[in-house]
Amino acid sequence: MIAYELMETASSGVAHALSTLASAPLAEPAPKGIDTNSVVTFFASKIAPILLAVLGVIFIGRASRGEISKVLTSSAIAIVGLAFIAGAATLFFVGDYLIDLIFE
Repeated sequence: MIAYELMETASSGVAHALSTLASAPLAEPAPKGIDTNSVVTFFASKIAPILLAVLGVIFIGRASRGEISKVLTSSAIAIVGLAFIAGAATLFFVGDYLIDLIFE
C-alpha cells in the first residue's frame, strides 16, 4: 500500500515536471535584425544637420579671417562629399529596384 502511494506521488510529480518542460520553449526566438530605416532616418534628421551647422560655423570663422580660398576649397570638398553620399543612396534604391525587377 505504501509502495503504491509512493509510485502514485512520484508519477504525478514526473507528469507535472514533463508538462512544465513541454510548455516551456526550448530555444529563444531568432533576433529580428536591425531596423535600418529607422537608423538612416535618425542620422538624416538628427546628426546630419548638426554636422552641417558645425561646418558652417567653421567656414564662417575662416572667411572672417580672410581665408577665402581655404573656405572655397573646403566648401567644394564638402559639396563633393555630399554628392558621393547622395549617389550612394541613389545606387542603394536603384539596386533595390533592380533586385525586385529581376526576382519577381
